[in-house]
Amino acid sequence: MRLLDVKSGSWVRIIGYSDGAGFERKLRHLGIIPGDCAKIVRRAPFGGPFLIEVEGRSIALGRGIAMKIEVEESTPPCG
Repeated sequence: MRLLDVKSGSWVRIIGYSDGAGFERKLRHLGIIPGDCAKIVRRAPFGGPFLIEVEGRSIALGRGIAMKIEVEESTPPCG
């Protein structure tokens, strides 16, 4: 499933990216690494960005980026 499909308040584990090496490098610089646990804090309405929390950091992501991040649902806090 993609991060774009996840509801607010849900916990997910990042499992990979569906784009090239440049995209992967960008996300790693943001601190979004496969295996990390993330909470979807907020989904802005009308096509706005996502706010996620990863390892205690809040990160805003556009929907285009969220569409390329592959995740799996997890129990809080990613047990």
